[in-house]
Amino acid sequence: MMIKKLRLSCVIFDFSEDSNVNAKDNIAKEVKRQTLLDLIDHITTGRKWFSEDIVVPTLEMVSINLFRSLPPSPYSDWDPEEDDPALDPQWPHLQLVYEFLLRFIVSSQADVKTLRKYIKKNNKEFLVSMIDLFRSEDPREREYLKTILHRIYGKFMAFRSFIRKQINFVFYHLIFTNSLHCGVSELLEILGSIINGFALPLKKEHKRFLRNVLIPLHKVRTFSQFSQQLAYCVTQFIDKDPSLASTVIGGLLSYWPNQSAMKEQLFLNELEEVLEASTQKEVTKMVEPLFRQIAKCVASPHFQVAERALFLWNNDAVAQFTNEHRVKILPILFPALNSNTQHWNATVNSLAFNIIRMFMEMDITLWDKVSKAADAEARKTAELKKKRTSKWDALKSRAKQLEKKRPVVKDQDEAKE
Repeated sequence: MMIKKLRLSCVIFDFSEDSNVNAKDNIAKEVKRQTLLDLIDHITTGRKWFSEDIVVPTLEMVSINLFRSLPPSPYSDWDPEEDDPALDPQWPHLQLVYEFLLRFIVSSQADVKTLRKYIKKNNKEFLVSMIDLFRSEDPREREYLKTILHRIYGKFMAFRSFIRKQINFVFYHLIFTNSLHCGVSELLEILGSIINGFALPLKKEHKRFLRNVLIPLHKVRTFSQFSQQLAYCVTQFIDKDPSLASTVIGGLLSYWPNQSAMKEQLFLNELEEVLEASTQKEVTKMVEPLFRQIAKCVASPHFQVAERALFLWNNDAVAQFTNEHRVKILPILFPALNSNTQHWNATVNSLAFNIIRMFMEMDITLWDKVSKAADAEARKTAELKKKRTSKWDALKSRAKQLEKKRPVVKDQDEAKE
């Protein structure tokens, strides 16, 4: 009976608005819906329902219903914050198929060895097709896929390496083609949980994944859609192996945005999390390039970037590190802080004064020394500018004198003479 119901559920119906809907179709759709509900109820409450005979019909039913051509996006540049998601009209049936698959996978009756044999038999196309479905714009479908793929990863140890590689292929395609992909945040959520379970010491394969996949994902144009999940994965790596902190900081600095203020703020958010998770030894390796970039952000013409950069010192880890390395950090930050004391934005102005006060309380002698050096440098720059201006003025004056001495040509005959 279960196999018969699985076969009946393989019939696909058209849910599009322009399809000719009649009473017969509606009855058939309702029959399929009820059949799927019966299957879900059977594998949830039934006793000894699993056998090898039902595995192939189950995989066929799921494949026929789920593994389909996704409709083209109605948006040329889809943004989840601004555009409404494209919801699949087939969802009344798709949801029940996903629910059946989820309960089938998590059931204690489903034999792992038997399932593994049949998934391997089709060259793991079932797993490849499932990961490919993460492109769907329907958030309800991606949520089910995330839960099911995570359960498969946990239950089938033999498929773990393969699943990670397939997810890597999705990310490589995104990095090198700069295309759109709706399911990156869900895939990163799965990876965040996977990274959390990595055994120590970390394998070279996992470190390579951080360097070659996670760090380059920061340059993708849709970075804002998955920045939070990506930051979590990166900090998980640092928690596992603190020696990776300098690699992560160097990667962030190399991909630091130059034109997008919103993206800069997201980078600063992640940088704060990274610094909080890092050891002082690793941050010390990157202290000069790191604080040069922070100084650029503090001096940014966009007030929100400057404000977010100044908020870094509200974090105890950043404040403590600054205190211990103030001799190197203060000369780098001083020009940016000094310029922000005259900033038009009251919040930026106030935050800059707070940090200046913090440096003065730390080491007033160092502050005076750096301040005097900065004043001397400013005077030197002003003198050079003045000399350059006077040279240009002299050249302009000389050019005018030569222009006056040049004879005026009245006509062509006179010019020939």
